[in-house]
Amino acid sequence: MTTMNLRDWARRIKRDALTLWFACRDPATPWGPKALCWFTVAYALSPIDLIPDFIPVLGYLDDVLLLPALIWLAVRLLPPEVVTRSRVRAEEWVARTGSKPTSKTGMALVIGIWVLVAAGLAWWLWPR
Repeated sequence: MTTMNLRDWARRIKRDALTLWFACRDPATPWGPKALCWFTVAYALSPIDLIPDFIPVLGYLDDVLLLPALIWLAVRLLPPEVVTRSRVRAEEWVARTGSKPTSKTGMALVIGIWVLVAAGLAWWLWPR
Protein backbone atom coordinates (compact mmCIF):
# COMPACT_ATOMS: atom_id res chain seq x y z
CA MET A 1 0.00 0.00 0.00
CA THR A 2 1.41 3.40 -0.91
CA THR A 3 1.38 6.31 1.50
CA MET A 4 -1.52 7.95 -0.32
CA ASN A 5 -3.58 4.75 -0.33
CA LEU A 6 -2.84 4.24 3.36
CA ARG A 7 -3.90 7.81 4.11
CA ASP A 8 -7.14 7.36 2.13
CA TRP A 9 -7.82 4.07 3.90
CA ALA A 10 -7.34 5.69 7.34
CA ARG A 11 -9.65 8.55 6.32
CA ARG A 12 -12.33 6.07 5.21
CA ILE A 13 -12.05 4.16 8.49
CA LYS A 14 -12.58 7.38 10.48
CA ARG A 15 -15.53 8.31 8.28
CA ASP A 16 -17.05 4.86 8.63
CA ALA A 17 -16.78 4.98 12.42
CA LEU A 18 -18.97 8.08 12.29
CA THR A 19 -21.16 6.38 9.66
CA LEU A 20 -21.84 3.60 12.17
CA TRP A 21 -22.82 6.21 14.77
CA PHE A 22 -25.62 7.35 12.46
CA ALA A 23 -26.48 3.78 11.40
CA CYS A 24 -27.18 2.90 15.06
CA ARG A 25 -29.94 5.50 15.05
CA ASP A 26 -31.45 4.51 11.70
CA PRO A 27 -34.73 2.61 12.17
CA ALA A 28 -33.98 0.49 9.07
CA THR A 29 -30.90 -1.05 10.72
CA PRO A 30 -31.58 -4.68 11.79
CA TRP A 31 -30.99 -5.44 15.48
CA GLY A 32 -27.90 -7.68 14.97
CA PRO A 33 -25.88 -5.17 12.95
CA LYS A 34 -27.24 -2.40 15.19
CA ALA A 35 -25.77 -4.13 18.27
CA LEU A 36 -22.39 -4.54 16.53
CA CYS A 37 -22.53 -0.90 15.38
CA TRP A 38 -23.33 0.26 18.91
CA PHE A 39 -20.42 -1.70 20.41
CA THR A 40 -18.01 -0.57 17.69
CA VAL A 41 -19.07 3.08 17.95
CA ALA A 42 -18.92 3.04 21.74
CA TYR A 43 -15.37 1.72 21.59
CA ALA A 44 -14.23 3.83 18.61
CA LEU A 45 -15.47 7.09 20.07
CA SER A 46 -14.40 6.35 23.65
CA PRO A 47 -11.85 8.85 24.94
CA ILE A 48 -9.86 5.96 26.51
CA ASP A 49 -8.55 2.74 24.95
CA LEU A 50 -9.07 -0.82 26.13
CA ILE A 51 -5.34 -1.40 25.72
CA PRO A 52 -3.50 1.83 26.66
CA ASP A 53 -1.23 3.16 23.91
CA PHE A 54 1.79 3.40 26.23
CA ILE A 55 2.05 -0.42 26.31
CA PRO A 56 4.65 -1.28 23.62
CA VAL A 57 3.20 -2.93 20.48
CA LEU A 58 -0.02 -4.14 22.18
CA GLY A 59 -1.14 -0.57 22.81
CA TYR A 60 -1.64 0.08 19.12
CA LEU A 61 -3.05 -3.32 18.13
CA ASP A 62 -6.61 -2.28 18.93
CA ASP A 63 -6.21 0.91 16.87
CA VAL A 64 -4.53 -0.83 13.92
CA LEU A 65 -6.27 -4.22 13.81
CA LEU A 66 -9.28 -4.60 16.10
CA LEU A 67 -11.08 -1.35 15.43
CA PRO A 68 -10.74 -1.36 11.62
CA ALA A 69 -11.87 -5.02 11.55
CA LEU A 70 -14.96 -4.23 13.65
CA ILE A 71 -15.80 -1.19 11.51
CA TRP A 72 -15.36 -3.18 8.29
CA LEU A 73 -17.56 -6.03 9.56
CA ALA A 74 -20.29 -3.70 10.80
CA VAL A 75 -20.41 -1.79 7.50
CA ARG A 76 -20.59 -5.08 5.57
CA LEU A 77 -23.54 -6.28 7.68
CA LEU A 78 -25.58 -3.10 7.20
CA PRO A 79 -28.15 -2.76 4.41
CA PRO A 80 -26.65 -0.68 1.55
CA GLU A 81 -29.32 2.05 1.81
CA VAL A 82 -28.54 2.52 5.52
CA VAL A 83 -24.82 2.83 4.74
CA THR A 84 -25.52 5.41 2.02
CA ARG A 85 -27.80 7.53 4.25
CA SER A 86 -25.44 7.25 7.21
CA ARG A 87 -22.35 8.20 5.16
CA VAL A 88 -24.11 11.31 3.88
CA ARG A 89 -25.06 12.27 7.45
CA ALA A 90 -21.48 11.59 8.64
CA GLU A 91 -19.98 13.79 5.93
CA GLU A 92 -22.48 16.56 6.74
CA TRP A 93 -21.59 16.28 10.45
CA VAL A 94 -17.84 16.59 9.77
CA ALA A 95 -18.38 19.51 7.36
CA ARG A 96 -20.56 21.28 9.94
CA THR A 97 -18.60 20.58 13.15
CA GLY A 98 -15.12 19.67 11.95
CA SER A 99 -14.82 16.97 14.63
CA LYS A 100 -16.16 13.62 15.74
CA PRO A 101 -18.41 13.07 18.75
CA THR A 102 -17.15 11.30 21.87
CA SER A 103 -18.87 8.43 23.62
CA LYS A 104 -19.31 8.46 27.38
CA THR A 105 -20.97 5.07 27.00
CA GLY A 106 -17.80 3.80 25.35
CA MET A 107 -15.69 5.19 28.15
CA ALA A 108 -17.97 3.44 30.68
CA LEU A 109 -17.70 0.22 28.65
CA VAL A 110 -13.89 0.33 28.66
CA ILE A 111 -13.77 1.16 32.39
CA GLY A 112 -16.24 -1.67 33.08
CA ILE A 113 -14.06 -4.15 31.20
CA TRP A 114 -10.98 -3.00 33.12
CA VAL A 115 -12.85 -3.39 36.45
CA LEU A 116 -13.96 -6.92 35.49
CA VAL A 117 -10.42 -7.87 34.45
CA ALA A 118 -8.99 -6.45 37.70
CA ALA A 119 -11.63 -8.27 39.77
CA GLY A 120 -10.95 -11.52 37.92
CA LEU A 121 -7.20 -11.20 38.46
CA ALA A 122 -7.70 -10.38 42.15
CA TRP A 123 -9.96 -13.42 42.59
CA TRP A 124 -7.52 -15.68 40.72
CA LEU A 125 -4.43 -14.42 42.57
CA TRP A 126 -5.96 -14.12 46.05
CA PRO A 127 -4.74 -16.91 48.34
CA ARG A 128 -7.49 -19.37 49.21
